[in-house]
Amino acid sequence: MLIGEVSERSGITTRMLRHYDSIGLVSPSGRSPSGYRQYSDDDLRRLFYVEGLRSLGLGLREVAEALTDLSFHPKRMVEQLIAGTRERLRRDQELLERLNRVRASDPAAWSDVLHTIGLMRGLDLADASARQRFALSLTEEEGNAALLAEAVLSESEPNTAGALLWALARTGDAAVVVLARALDSEDAGRRHRAVAALTKIGSPAASAALAEAFAHADPFVSARATLARGLLGDSGVIDALVALIVDGRDDIEAADVLGELASDHGHADEATNAIANALSTAEPASRLRLTTALADIPGPEATATLRSLVEDDDRKVALTASAVLHHRGGEA
Repeated sequence: MLIGEVSERSGITTRMLRHYDSIGLVSPSGRSPSGYRQYSDDDLRRLFYVEGLRSLGLGLREVAEALTDLSFHPKRMVEQLIAGTRERLRRDQELLERLNRVRASDPAAWSDVLHTIGLMRGLDLADASARQRFALSLTEEEGNAALLAEAVLSESEPNTAGALLWALARTGDAAVVVLARALDSEDAGRRHRAVAALTKIGSPAASAALAEAFAHADPFVSARATLARGLLGDSGVIDALVALIVDGRDDIEAADVLGELASDHGHADEATNAIANALSTAEPASRLRLTTALADIPGPEATATLRSLVEDDDRKVALTASAVLHHRGGEA
C-alpha cells in the first residue's frame, strides 16, 4: 500500500507518515514493481500500534522505547501515563481557578485583568511571610474582595491569616456572599476560617450571614452563629446561649451576649429563668459558670436567684453568688 493510500485510509497525514519514516519509527519495507515504497501488513500493524500508544499520551521517543525495549513493561507505562495525566489535570484545574477568579473580578479593561493577575500572584506566593507582607501592603482601593476571601479561606498560617483578615475587612461587605457559601464547605478548616472572617468584618450583613448557620451540624459554626444571633437581638437563642455556658464552649462570649440580650433588649427575665432551669441539673463547674453569668443580668428575678444561691451547698457557687450580689448593690 502506497503512502497516499495509507494516509487516506488511516487519517494520518502524509507529512506525519514521512516523519515516522525519517526517524525510523515506521518505515515502508516493501517495493512496488515500479520501484515505489510500499507499506506491508506488518508495517501497518506497527503504524496503528504507534498511533494507539500516542493516543494514550506517549511522546514519539517514549513510543520508540516501547517498541524496541524488550524490558519495557506495559504496566509501568500505564502508571507513568496516569501520573502525567494527573499532573496535567492539576495544572489545568489551577488555570481554571485562576481564570474564574479573573472573571469574578469583572474586568472592564486589560489593565483590570493585569491588576487582578498581580493580586493573584501576590496572594499565591509560596512563602507565608511574603504573603503576609503583600497583604499588609494592599490599600483599600487595591483590595479585591473575592480574591482576598479565597486567600483567607485557604490560609492556614496564623500570622498571614491575620493580615489577610485585616485586608479583607477593609473591603466591607463585598465578600460576605463568598464567605457565607464557605460555611457549607466539606473542609472544616475552610468553614472555620469563613466564621472568623465574617466575625472580623462584623457588619450587620456579615453578622446576619453568620447567624443563618444557627442550626449548622458543625458545633463550632453553630456556636458562633448562636452568638451572632444573640448580638442581633434574637431572644430565640437564649436557651442555646445558656447551653454554651453549661458546656464550657464559648462560655465567656455566650455570657456576654446573654447579658446584652438582658440589658439592651429587655429579655432579663427570660435569661434568668433559662439560667435557673439549667442550675437545677448542671454539674458543679457548669453551675459556677451559670452563677457568674447572672452578674450581667439585671432585674429583681436575677437578684432573687442570686440570693437563693448564697445558701448553695457548693461553697464556690455560694461565694460567687455573694460576691455578685455585693457588686450589684451591697447585698450579700
